[in-house]
Amino acid sequence: MANALLEMRGITKVYPNGVVANKNVEFSLREGEIHAIAGENGAGKSTLMKIMFGMEEPSDGEIYIRGDKVKLQSPQDAIDRGIGMVHQHFMLVPSFTVAENMVLGMEPRKGVGFDYSEAVRLTEETARKYNLAVNPKAKVEDLTVGMKQKVEILKALVRGAQILILDEPTAVLTPQETEELFHELQQLKEQGHTIVFISHKLKEVKAICDRITIMRGGRSEGVFQTSEVSEQEISRLMVGRDVVLKYEKDKTSPGKPVLAVDRLGVTDSLGKALLSEVSFSVCEGQIVGIAGVEGNGQTQLIEALTGGLRSVSASGSVSVKGKDIRDSDILDIRALGVSYIPEDRMRQGSAGEASIADNLISTRYRSKDMNKGPFLNGSKIANLAASLVEEFKVRCSGPQQPIGMLSGGNMQKVVVARECSTNPQLLIAEQPTRGVDIGAAQFIHQKLLELRSDHCAIVLVSADLNEILELSDSLLVMYEGQIVAFFDKPSAVSEEELGLYMLGIHRQDKEQTGRAVNHV
Repeated sequence: MANALLEMRGITKVYPNGVVANKNVEFSLREGEIHAIAGENGAGKSTLMKIMFGMEEPSDGEIYIRGDKVKLQSPQDAIDRGIGMVHQHFMLVPSFTVAENMVLGMEPRKGVGFDYSEAVRLTEETARKYNLAVNPKAKVEDLTVGMKQKVEILKALVRGAQILILDEPTAVLTPQETEELFHELQQLKEQGHTIVFISHKLKEVKAICDRITIMRGGRSEGVFQTSEVSEQEISRLMVGRDVVLKYEKDKTSPGKPVLAVDRLGVTDSLGKALLSEVSFSVCEGQIVGIAGVEGNGQTQLIEALTGGLRSVSASGSVSVKGKDIRDSDILDIRALGVSYIPEDRMRQGSAGEASIADNLISTRYRSKDMNKGPFLNGSKIANLAASLVEEFKVRCSGPQQPIGMLSGGNMQKVVVARECSTNPQLLIAEQPTRGVDIGAAQFIHQKLLELRSDHCAIVLVSADLNEILELSDSLLVMYEGQIVAFFDKPSAVSEEELGLYMLGIHRQDKEQTGRAVNHV
């Protein structure tokens, strides 16, 4: 392509196990554009970007920057060529300051020591240049998610990035933070920077991007001006069918209370309150959504609901079907009919080297159904795994394939299949569709709604505000470890209004939030 800033020609990537991630992909960037890459999980987006950033080498194909053929054999090669990447999971050292993170690996020296004042000066200079205000002396662990993202972007810019790859940059941002990020990206674009925007949020792709490359099955389905294609057309190109973006929920009458949280409080080792007086209930056939910016107590709440918080620093009670589970272990809690889809499918949700089948039975291998005398019942396990792989549309070579070889979305489907297939009475769903494509997200949403129709009580914790507003029967908002808002008709709340509560700008009184306990 004439005048292309970067071109990837005929890119093919075949892994040693025979998996073909990219097949003869053509991709090009123009200088000063924001270019989206969209596609299902497993479509080859991540592999293509890893190749662009030097994390992977192509099996075939060529890369050109300003017409010159280049070989990118490491991230440092990419950085040296003006390519930077901001990963979905930030690569910051929490205990370091902003300035220390900014110069990591390129530390200024003063004699034999680290020149911290120069690191601060360099941070301030870069922040001014790009109009991205940060406090150089603030510790990263004390920053908001939106501020951490600014630091990551500045880290790439201070290393000379002219091309910025952003992987799911709005996944954990409020609408207000997303709007601020988009303003900053537009400024970078005006200064001549080129941005690759990887996202599953098609509304945002339409709002911010000039062009979009759609990938499917490892190939490019084409390049389009975003102004000339609709969200529905994009999703159809991604998944090969129409995708429902809104849901018609069955009208259900909530049954008996299944989960009751009463004045739950948690403090850390320094006495700081992480949760304070949190009270709410969830009934049969009801989805209660919990919204909030990450770091506002959701982690501790989920730990309390799933047996991960057995500490003297906790007060109050958490009951499932009338039984206090504060001192129960995970096995006892699961025996009460509780299932859990964890936020981190890699670290908490699966064993990467184990097979899909082993992961699917990992929560039920002790049951009589899965055993034959002193041994596991191999044929029963094989039949169950094959059935769930088919029902949940997991793309794989078979149930014996290691789960670590799957794309993120298909790995998530395995976790969801395991947790939804045990007829749970209470399901804790923590970010169930984070990082999955629109087709997989729709499938997971339908499974949650099916469980709701089967009288399962569901706690849905999500940073995706559209997801939480569409699926929830009632909605809580958390800020600084407290419930600051309760809505019994989430469909009547806008994402913008919700964002104001999530940022602590708006707050309901205790009488309003108290309705979360007995709101049925």
